[in-house]
Amino acid sequence: MNTTDTEPKTDPRLFREAILLAAVGGLATAGFAARPFDEAVADALWLAATVAALVPAVVWVLQDFRRGRYGADLLALIALVGAAAVGEYFAGALIALMVATGRVLEAYAGRRAGRDLSALLERAPMLAHRRCAGDIETVAATAIRPNDVVVVLPGETVPVDGVLATAGVFDESALTGESVPVVRRVSTEVRSGVVNAGAAVDIRASATAEASTYAGIVTLARQAAAMASPTARLADRVAVWFLPLALLLAGTAWVLTGDPVRAVAVVVTATPCPLLLAVPVAITAGMSRSARVGVVVKDGAALENLGRARCLAMDKTGTVTVGRPAVIDIVAAPGADTDRILRQAAAVERFSPHVLAHAVTAAAAVRELDPVDAQDVSEQPGRGARGIVDGRTVRVGRLPSLAELAPWAQAAQRRARLDLAVLVWVSVDEVPVAALLVRDRIRADAARTMRRLRSAGLRRLLLLTGDRVDNAAEVAQLLGLTEVVADADPADKISAIRAERHDGVTVMVGDGVNDAPALAAADVGVALGSRGSTAAVQAADAVIVDDRIERLADAIEVAQRSHRLAVQSAVAGMALSLAAMTAAAFGLLVPAAGALVQEGIDLAVILNAMRALRTRGERRTDAIDPLVARFAREHDLLQAARASVRQAADALSRGPGPSADAAVRRAFDLLVESILPHEHAEESQLYPALADYLRDPEAMVTMSREHIEIDRLADRIRRHLDDAGNGIRADQIDDLRATLYGLDAILTLHFAQEDEALFTLART
Repeated sequence: MNTTDTEPKTDPRLFREAILLAAVGGLATAGFAARPFDEAVADALWLAATVAALVPAVVWVLQDFRRGRYGADLLALIALVGAAAVGEYFAGALIALMVATGRVLEAYAGRRAGRDLSALLERAPMLAHRRCAGDIETVAATAIRPNDVVVVLPGETVPVDGVLATAGVFDESALTGESVPVVRRVSTEVRSGVVNAGAAVDIRASATAEASTYAGIVTLARQAAAMASPTARLADRVAVWFLPLALLLAGTAWVLTGDPVRAVAVVVTATPCPLLLAVPVAITAGMSRSARVGVVVKDGAALENLGRARCLAMDKTGTVTVGRPAVIDIVAAPGADTDRILRQAAAVERFSPHVLAHAVTAAAAVRELDPVDAQDVSEQPGRGARGIVDGRTVRVGRLPSLAELAPWAQAAQRRARLDLAVLVWVSVDEVPVAALLVRDRIRADAARTMRRLRSAGLRRLLLLTGDRVDNAAEVAQLLGLTEVVADADPADKISAIRAERHDGVTVMVGDGVNDAPALAAADVGVALGSRGSTAAVQAADAVIVDDRIERLADAIEVAQRSHRLAVQSAVAGMALSLAAMTAAAFGLLVPAAGALVQEGIDLAVILNAMRALRTRGERRTDAIDPLVARFAREHDLLQAARASVRQAADALSRGPGPSADAAVRRAFDLLVESILPHEHAEESQLYPALADYLRDPEAMVTMSREHIEIDRLADRIRRHLDDAGNGIRADQIDDLRATLYGLDAILTLHFAQEDEALFTLART
């Protein structure tokens, strides 16, 4: 996604406020220039500047009154009127200049891209193909009526809810978020908004387009956006108590002294410039800082809300998971060469658009397997692909029958159920030779992000997903989330969001079309921009411009600091203003002097608010980035070597024999040639650099201890093989298998720790 797509377009309000600032600034400057030559002209110019700000201020206050509230604008209006009424034109011009400047800053911080839901409407199919008297006619989707037979061509979006007349394969990610296509049989229901991922299908409509599922999603999004109430400005919240206090003090000074100038002086020094300037400066600086860490916040109010967030709701697929299925393991028939099988499977799947085909080809690429050519490739929707590779027929996909499977294949099925994975079978000459376990992996930075969010004060972390309960529960357990709502449609997600809003500011993070209504319903919607749908990006208040969920924690920390500095600046400014008001009430400050004192207060609080631009606690990673990148790439390349350890242990479960002996020796060779050199290089090169970066010589002790254990278990396997002679004996099986499984567990944990704690730590 182009990041410029997330930038708000020119805001009419910002344009109007800029014109006001230019007019007031020009008149005030002209007054200063005329002062040495003609005081009357100078006063007239300053009065004009005051009036220029006074007129729109009346409009702002009336708008606030219509909404049943008042705020900083009312205090500014009173100060402008008072200065003009007692002839303090210079003070009035200064107030007008500060008011206009604050409005420009606030308009910039609050420029609203809006929850634009046009992408949801654009995605809805406009046309449909209807069977009529043996022919097919193209009509408007709104013309479809219940019981009409609709033909949905490959790649088209289903226009209406209906029942399948022919079996089909559908990409339902727009509704559920799950990226793996689903096979639907004859007479099963299919919903509008899903995409036909197979051959053309016939659907008997059960509803009109307006009454179908996708239209309901659009309606939900519109209602959610309309019901999302605006949050009061921080300036207005402070002004609620400050305004009565200022008026009380001014009135008391007038009554006790009989001098209205004193009252004006109090009001002038009470001008809420710390609110009108410091708060938008802090918020604007926070938006700039947030953009630098990779999150474009469309709205100043959204940044304020991010800084006060207490609940985070997240989609699963594509948000806390990678969003693309990947091969996590290969279970092969005894004696089969997994690299050769994967190379053959990738050759057949090479040109298939299926998401599981991409997982197969990506696995082959990660292992750096040279591609081979396949001939006579064909694909049967819902069944898989076949082709001729090296003179043999290779089929990749589902098995035609799951009856009478070999023991290794039955073990693969059990693994898939335990790992909550999808099986992709590979058959050569119609004989199954391997099963690829495919699933969507959790992002490497997800767990660390959740810890940072909890440290930032978020009390509740919810997972809202259309996926199955068991998949969602496992992800939530691994990430330490507090609650799971699974099998959720867009309406369920909105209900969950609304249930949380009473307990504080709620943030929703998602990337799909099905997340758009929930993003619109939340106090702050955050979309992943690099792979998220346009509908999600439009419905959100903030966009993560790359594919890293960790940016969310960065943005919330920036927002919290900006909000803290805004409050700090406002409170300090109001306290100083209160002291100046007291001095003015005792006659120690005339209105013009009060305005100048107020200028000094403004400058102090603005400088404090601008601290939101500064980075804090960040260190340059230039020295370790190349090392981290190198070892991260090696982690991907070592997947086959790591998998061989478990495959060897599985082979031993079938008892001693040539295939078990070959599997163990292959695993040991890969250990010695690939894994151990990688671990030794980490110990000697990466860990010292990271310890120096972290400024703690003991930081990597735990990781180093795991390296020692990996070496110990590898040496134990070597001694077993030395004792085995020409073949592994039956009395070695139990200990050798336990050693291999133990090594597999340590390698899995160790690599996961490094991916999360080290590689995400160093990436910026």
